[in-house]
Amino acid sequence: MEKGYIRLTEKQLQLLKLLLSKSVPMQVFTVQETQNELARELGVTRQALNVHLRRLREEGLVRTGRGFIDLTEKALEVIGVKAADVFVLIKVEPRLRSQAYMKIRSLPVEKIYRVTGDIDLIVLVNQAKLDEFLREASKIEGVKETITHVVIESLK
Repeated sequence: MEKGYIRLTEKQLQLLKLLLSKSVPMQVFTVQETQNELARELGVTRQALNVHLRRLREEGLVRTGRGFIDLTEKALEVIGVKAADVFVLIKVEPRLRSQAYMKIRSLPVEKIYRVTGDIDLIVLVNQAKLDEFLREASKIEGVKETITHVVIESLK
C-alpha cells in the first residue's frame, strides 16, 4: 500500500459516509502524557487511575484508546471550561510580519488565515485557550491590535 493511500471497499466507504452524516462535530482535547505519568501526578496507582478513567468514559467525559485520552466537550462543561470557537482578528506591523507570524504559529491555535483587507490574520482559537492566546499574543512585537469574536451559534 502506498503511503497516504488507503484502499477501501465500496461498503467501507458507504459506512464512513453514513457515520459522517450521523456524527456531531465535537471539540476534543487530547492528553499527551502516559497513564503512569498521570497516576503519579494524581498520587494514585495506575490501576486506580484506570478505575477513574473507566467511570469518566462511561459518563461520556473522556474517550480512551491505546496511547490516548481525549477530553470531550461534555467534560469541559462539567469542569466549567468553555469550548466555543473564537475568531481573533490581528493587525500586524508590516515590517515585523515574518517574526510575528512565526511566533503566532507557536501559540495554542487551531488555524491561522492570512487575509487581505484591514487586518492581517484571522486566528481560530478554542475558547478554553483564549486567555493564554491573548496574553501571549499581546507580548509579540509587531502585534498592533487584536479583535476577538466568540462564536455563539453555528448557523450551518
